[in-house]
Amino acid sequence: MDTSQPPRRVTIIDVARHANVSTTTVSKVLRNAYGASPEMRAKVREAIAELGYRPDAAARGMRGQTYTIGVMLPTIRNPFFADILDGLTDRLRDTDYQILLGTGGDGEDTEERMTDAMIDRRMDGVVLIAPVSSRARLEQIAGLVPTVIVGRHGNSPLYDVVTDDDFVGAALVVEHLSALGHRRIAHIDHSETDPTRLLEMPNAVRAEGYRHAMRAHGLADEIDIVATSYTQEGGYIGAQRLLARPRRPTAIFAGADFVAMGVLEALAEAGLKVPEDISVAGYDNTTFAAFAPVSLTSVDQAGHQIGSNAARLLLERISHRQAPSSQVKLTPKLVVRGSTGRPSVPD
Repeated sequence: MDTSQPPRRVTIIDVARHANVSTTTVSKVLRNAYGASPEMRAKVREAIAELGYRPDAAARGMRGQTYTIGVMLPTIRNPFFADILDGLTDRLRDTDYQILLGTGGDGEDTEERMTDAMIDRRMDGVVLIAPVSSRARLEQIAGLVPTVIVGRHGNSPLYDVVTDDDFVGAALVVEHLSALGHRRIAHIDHSETDPTRLLEMPNAVRAEGYRHAMRAHGLADEIDIVATSYTQEGGYIGAQRLLARPRRPTAIFAGADFVAMGVLEALAEAGLKVPEDISVAGYDNTTFAAFAPVSLTSVDQAGHQIGSNAARLLLERISHRQAPSSQVKLTPKLVVRGSTGRPSVPD
């Protein structure tokens, strides 16, 4: 019978003995605290590497810090969220923090389960990307753990916010298409069912920016919004509805690049060429927008910068729990590519 035992977990005492230092010194190095000389730090880190020591996350949590940050996404399918994650990761690379990722599933119930799980696991802070939970729920979370909200407008004294100026971004699209000669410029929005959070959601701000810009360019009578969902399927359905109009649009502004992919699919299925028959613009400037076969005109809201700012604010809030809340709003820019051009027949 095999009586072998699993290998014993390396402890802080083992590291101290191997490095010939005290356990207090090892603890200071692990916490990056003051009081250990560069030489001592080098000896401890060498011992850690040689022994394969891993800190016990549960024990660290009992002492008040786990060095984990929870990041909640609505979905992993939207490629724009990868840009935000890159920014978060790059900003945290030289720290002891690690990201643990979860999805909220575009619903308040699933969001609540996910955020509760992050809180229960004693994560040091959370970044919630485009959450749909009520403000009361977000403030409840922020009362329990340092919190940064990404992509949702509005503010609170309890959490920090990082957003893009979605109102300006939508106006950039309308201005560009109008300058090309388009008048029948339609917009595909995300259907919002909760009026209490309507003004805070990025899709609602983009839709309002679209309306305002259309009126500013004398196109109030041409305002045309289809509300579906910020998904590829939503873009496909929205484009089908717009193509069924008695006077179909000459340009479609999709509220996200992911939505624009569905629009392009519907146009190709209908035998229409882009931009010869209909121009298409998106929002997010995701990686695939620059692919030559797509060449999508899109609003760049600097996802990497959004993620980097979110990480910075969260680290500051972890260090200074009662600090006043901060709000960062980034200025977008329009990246013009081959999917937009002059209308074939002037309006």
